[in-house]
Amino acid sequence: MILTAVLAAVLFGGAPLAPNASSSAIASFQVSHSDPTPHKKAPKKSSKASKAHSPNDTTPSRKAAPEPAFTVTSLPNAILPKKRIVVYYGNPLSKKMGVLGEYPESVMIAKLQQEVHNFAVADPATPVAPGFHLIVSVAQGAPGKNGTYRLRMTDSMIDHWCKLAESKGYLIFLDVQVGHSTVQAELQPLMPYLKRPYVHLALDPEFSMHHGSEGVVPGRKVGVMDAAEINYAIKTLADVVAQNKLPPKILVIHRYTQKMVTNYREIRPVPAVQVVMNMDGFGQPWLKRDSYDAYERMQPVQYYGFKLFYKNDKPMLTREEVVKLKPSPLFITFQ
Repeated sequence: MILTAVLAAVLFGGAPLAPNASSSAIASFQVSHSDPTPHKKAPKKSSKASKAHSPNDTTPSRKAAPEPAFTVTSLPNAILPKKRIVVYYGNPLSKKMGVLGEYPESVMIAKLQQEVHNFAVADPATPVAPGFHLIVSVAQGAPGKNGTYRLRMTDSMIDHWCKLAESKGYLIFLDVQVGHSTVQAELQPLMPYLKRPYVHLALDPEFSMHHGSEGVVPGRKVGVMDAAEINYAIKTLADVVAQNKLPPKILVIHRYTQKMVTNYREIRPVPAVQVVMNMDGFGQPWLKRDSYDAYERMQPVQYYGFKLFYKNDKPMLTREEVVKLKPSPLFITFQ
């Protein structure tokens, strides 16, 4: 039995910034707010489940996976599947949202380079491209001035991280938690950045409070994002590529339950946009294996991603175990 329900807890790194984080604090790269919203505790696995799984079991089920609904050939100069991408995730204003906020930049970059080396050793046949995964629209526990339950990062912050990525030869993924806003509204301020060839996009359905989660405060219920919204983002990125003569963009969609992405068979990659379904959520190795099998291998879209939690995976899969997952994920996030 696939016990992916355990991963339905609110993610450690997806917790919203405290509602009282002021704009002035953000602009000055300082934090003066309370701890993020508490996380729901994952239910304990049953003794039966414990006996049924080896702690380090990452073998997929034998059930044959369906073919993706759409197959496309990417434009020249596409990153995937030629390289594996390894990124550090987070927001620099919060130590509890991921690695980007936990360490000084120089320390963080050194740690990221070590992970790039680790994956190069684990899979010498696949070159590794490093990157940042920066949360730029952060879901909030309070409505804010415009009632959207999300807080946009300042242009100065986003520009700083984009320039840092460019100076290092890294990729950067701008991650959007829409709250009560919309994908359409949150993409507009990001258009100047998406015109840069090294800047890509990520969407987090967990904090999209629409459809079955309409009107709910982010963090109190797992959000929902439909294929129509994802396809809007794909079209927007494809237009950016065409208008600016760029190499293909990558769109990352976080997922750790079945219901948080609806109508996945209608998600339509195009030659100018490569879509990664990223297996999010933390847990024991067998649980993450089962979830990856259920929502990645058995519900294919195009490319596969996998998130590792330094503090919440108990234990964290080794890099060798991750690359041996079937199919082998080409987008690795560290939180």
